[in-house]
Amino acid sequence: MIKNSLGRMILKPFIPYDKPDSLIQKNPRFMKEVYTTNTNKLVKSLSEVFDKINIKDGMTLGFHHHLRNGDYVLNMVAEEIKKRNLKDITIAASGIFPVHEPLVSLIKNENIAMIYSNYMNGAVAKAVSKGYLKHPAILDTHGGRARAIETGELIIDVAFIAVPTSDKNGNGTGAFGPSACGSLGYAMSDMKYAKNKVVITDNLVNEVPRIEIEAKYIDYVLKVDKIGDQDGIFSGTTRPTKDPVQLKIARNTATLIKDLDLIKEGFSMQTGAGATSLAVAGAIRSLMVQNKVIGSFASGGITAYLVDMLNNHLFENLYDVQCFDNVAIESYRTNPKHLPLTASSYASVYGNPIVNKLDVVILGATEIDKDFNCNVTTDSNNIIIGGSGGHSDAAYGAKITIITTNLIKSRLPIIKKEITTVTTPGESIDVIVTERGIAINPLRKDLIEKLKDSKLIFKTIDELIEIAEKITHKPEPLKKGGKVVALVRYRDGSFIDSIYQNITDNE
Repeated sequence: MIKNSLGRMILKPFIPYDKPDSLIQKNPRFMKEVYTTNTNKLVKSLSEVFDKINIKDGMTLGFHHHLRNGDYVLNMVAEEIKKRNLKDITIAASGIFPVHEPLVSLIKNENIAMIYSNYMNGAVAKAVSKGYLKHPAILDTHGGRARAIETGELIIDVAFIAVPTSDKNGNGTGAFGPSACGSLGYAMSDMKYAKNKVVITDNLVNEVPRIEIEAKYIDYVLKVDKIGDQDGIFSGTTRPTKDPVQLKIARNTATLIKDLDLIKEGFSMQTGAGATSLAVAGAIRSLMVQNKVIGSFASGGITAYLVDMLNNHLFENLYDVQCFDNVAIESYRTNPKHLPLTASSYASVYGNPIVNKLDVVILGATEIDKDFNCNVTTDSNNIIIGGSGGHSDAAYGAKITIITTNLIKSRLPIIKKEITTVTTPGESIDVIVTERGIAINPLRKDLIEKLKDSKLIFKTIDELIEIAEKITHKPEPLKKGGKVVALVRYRDGSFIDSIYQNITDNE
């Protein structure tokens, strides 16, 4: 193993992380887009798809996660893998959720031997944490996955694209149909660059009203009864928190943004779908109304709260890579100012993605260390509970990156000297807002100078750690197994951390 610049050990021959843009190439080599020659695309079953493409041992199969915890498509394909007893399959899914529990038995049987994903939660994540997967999983960022596919670092043999509405040729959209999920931004790299592409839909129509998935890329179209459960598609919350501690954090965050003179004409932002993030958005909204400010855009995963701000002319546009609720889906369907993003145009290291145009991004974290490194991948027991998604991408791109968090959760310190897993490097994090004080990254001397007259309470990161330890006591060192079960890949392709086998809570 080799140590990277953050002091984390990485398996050879993987390239260790050095700094946020160390592997960005000036003239990257992009793969050629893969078009189809098929004209008769309709098939009757998934078994027919496997036969026609000759899906066999060792192949890499791609999936997107816009159906989230309502997804049926990955499980359908897994069942066919199981029936045929295929071995050493690699799953390249942009997200894996609790609904995908059927994959666990395939992992244990080595039908599935490798996983690439940007986010992983539930039974599959726990199985990977326990060391059941044959090879270490690779956990990418949203932009990093697009980069890996487009440059040929991740080659997908067959992409299975869940499409809520499609015609027989493979033109499709996520905006319409009984399983409508909104933008299909995370499927676009798979659609363009996978060797074979299969649309799976539950709403076959003669004419698609808004084409996102293009027939020229699609080899086969399969109509099934249901591609997903819409109740599982929806994610996050539509209401801000009512918790007084989190409301205090939200108010202080909005005041911080105001004191940084960011609330002005053309302001742009990204927030999450969690209750605290929505409370921050609400506080920012009040300041925008008060100051008669119209922002240029909000981006990322879109919620009803951001749609309301668009409808009230607080933003000129929403840029949407995925919808988190039904209000967002309806807006995406009907509002010409609610615009689609691909994963690449959202967050790739190449080109000029939307994340690079953000004035501010407000993010969360499960753990933060003394160097401002953040963990959103594992919990304090070393179980995988998520992944970077767009965390590292947006943190790098935005002018100001703010982490909002309670100082203590469930009697555990969130800010500590050392964290379980590094997801996002501290040099991309500018400010941490807690209920007991705000810490500014010492690297941002400009922010420290800008805020010297602010009435907010500022503390050093070491002071916040000391306060947390006085309340919770110093946490015991975590015991980890010697086996590396997953690797955290930074957005440029370097590796930022290793996740070791969980050896607690044995089954």
